[in-house]
Amino acid sequence: MNTSVIIKELKFKAVRSSGAGGQHVNKVSSKVELSFDVNTSEGLTDDEKLLLTQKLSSRLTKSGVLILQCGDSRSQHRNKELVIKRLFDVLKANLHIHKVRKPSKPSKAAVKKRLESKKRQSLKKTNRRSPLL
Repeated sequence: MNTSVIIKELKFKAVRSSGAGGQHVNKVSSKVELSFDVNTSEGLTDDEKLLLTQKLSSRLTKSGVLILQCGDSRSQHRNKELVIKRLFDVLKANLHIHKVRKPSKPSKAAVKKRLESKKRQSLKKTNRRSPLL
């Protein structure tokens, strides 16, 4: 994943933001909408594109475009920074391949130690009982 190439490929659109802000909200387009075409990106390898299209299938449009929005801040520049950060977080999280878990079993010595400990504990408890008359 080449971040500098990806940043050049991003398309931004400023939209009027909803929420608190009073009159300011009605006249300023501070919300930023980012669109990133996964399929035509030159910043991703073919394997990465395939992996992203599989993992992000519910978030991509039919044409393979990922759309993210940010209207957290009143500043358009701050929202642009936040949405770029959010995009790279999404990409990194979905490009991460988890290691396959290899099932393991305890060693014979560990099993023996555990069973001996259980026997000792059992003996201790039985010795504490009142004798049967």
